[in-house]
Amino acid sequence: MTTLNSISRRDMLAMGLLAALPGTLLSEAARAAAAPPNTAAMQALDRFIAGYCEAMNAPGLTLGLAGAEGPLRVSSYGYVDIAAKIPVSPSHLFEIGSITKSFVALVILQLHEEGKVDLQAPIHGYLPWLAMQTDFGDILIHHLLTHSSGMPDDAPLFPSSPQRRPRQALKPGTEFHYCNWGYDVLGHLIEALDGRSWSAAVNERILKPIGMLDTAPIITSAVRPRIAQSYVPLHDDRPYPRHAPIVPAGNLAVDFAAGSIASTPKDMNLYMQALLNRGEIHGRRIVSEESFKLFSTRHIAAPAFGPTAGYGYGIAIDTLDGHVRLRHTGGMVSFMSAMHLDLDSRFGAFASINAQLGYRPNPVVQLALQLLRSGKEHTKPPATPEFDGAARVEAAQSYAGVYTSGAGRRMEVKNASDRLALAVDGHSIPLQQSEDGSFIAAHPGFELFPIVFERAAASISADPPDNSKRPITALSSGAEWFAREGYRGQPPLEPSTELARYVGKYYSENPWYGVIRVVQRQRQLWMGGTEPLTIVGKHLFRVGEQPSSPSVVEFSEWVDDTPQLLWFDGAQFRRVGDVNS
Repeated sequence: MTTLNSISRRDMLAMGLLAALPGTLLSEAARAAAAPPNTAAMQALDRFIAGYCEAMNAPGLTLGLAGAEGPLRVSSYGYVDIAAKIPVSPSHLFEIGSITKSFVALVILQLHEEGKVDLQAPIHGYLPWLAMQTDFGDILIHHLLTHSSGMPDDAPLFPSSPQRRPRQALKPGTEFHYCNWGYDVLGHLIEALDGRSWSAAVNERILKPIGMLDTAPIITSAVRPRIAQSYVPLHDDRPYPRHAPIVPAGNLAVDFAAGSIASTPKDMNLYMQALLNRGEIHGRRIVSEESFKLFSTRHIAAPAFGPTAGYGYGIAIDTLDGHVRLRHTGGMVSFMSAMHLDLDSRFGAFASINAQLGYRPNPVVQLALQLLRSGKEHTKPPATPEFDGAARVEAAQSYAGVYTSGAGRRMEVKNASDRLALAVDGHSIPLQQSEDGSFIAAHPGFELFPIVFERAAASISADPPDNSKRPITALSSGAEWFAREGYRGQPPLEPSTELARYVGKYYSENPWYGVIRVVQRQRQLWMGGTEPLTIVGKHLFRVGEQPSSPSVVEFSEWVDDTPQLLWFDGAQFRRVGDVNS
């Protein structure tokens, strides 16, 4: 049975949600108030979501809850049009992003069952036209499904020139590196083997059999009227402080299989029901039990999804409270989504937000699973967390101290009640923590770059190293570097004239990319002030701290010893001026 928000009128008034529900929806919510499993638990979830959306500045949110026996609940919150106060409806399509990868994997497994593809065969045998440089070994279908091909994440499938073919960085199968390119390739593999487009294949093989009749397999202008209006930051070339201005996003056309599906919570409930039943729904199997085991097996460690997580075929696997959990998130230009499935208690939760503000709604779906499970097992429900993710900082006192630049500029980091503030030039600036561990200061002097705290080198005996336990030695923002008081390690370094020529602001008209600012700090180039660039060839740099990182930046088209173009994994950015503009 499905329902809308099962909360009282008083609760709605208290949470500011009443304005988001027209009279017809409000009366339906009241009639269905007793329908959800454990109404008190659902009210607790609604209260948490209201606080979460307020804290994270989410315009609207759509939610689906399902069990192995069928859909349990459909809810919607907030607005699709903030200015006109038009509420989110359960019928609105939300772009689910990389959750699409699980659909890709299921189609590949169907083709495997039909004998059309060997999962342990090289991809070049099926797609000989594929442009790539594989110096470390053949890429198997299995490697593409598990993000272990060693290829760059967002490399173009059709590079602008043979010289800019995506390059493999390590032996396939040895490390997890998230790779949208790999799933774009798998979409073309499906088309080659199935004899029809990716959209037609997934529609006929997955969506229709499950009953996902409102779902769009690709995002086009034709489905735009059904897609929820979504939002992006007003300033999309810098870190986003919570509650900064947001503006409506423009149209987007997406047909690559790495993230092309838009769906409703009702349809996602049916999808989760099929997965909770290990590939079976409506008395038929989408994939066999053997294929589902391949789908849901930890084939490789996937620390990007958590310290103990692994990755199967198109889905991550970890545990929640001792239960096996399948999960994935999805990030689009103007949507953020999360899907979690508890295979032991056989519950699933999906949520999507109509904005791209740098986070996924994982806390919402995780709490939903815990509440559903406690109701089934008649155990004490978890305490509803007071969500304050942007401001509250774990071990805040460890950051406190005085920091000084090489030019003598002094700033102080202060902590109070697990919150941090930056005291500089007579101002006290609250710090908001991002998911990557960096901090955002809503102040003109720090608007272009996040603040990054640097820590002492890890102990050789640490296995694995616990970064949170290493002492903080410095902080940085863009090109500025500040040593912590008492730090006797690396001194401030003068800029390198050789590296200075790469420094600048580079722009791509592709909405997925936007602006890249390259700065020099401590005789090291940094992309966005957070990702180190290590030279690996002529004007070619590896991105990130890991020596095995497949992502690269290349500079080209030189004028007066200044590069006019930057290529990030093969995507072109043009130089547009000063790095601080």
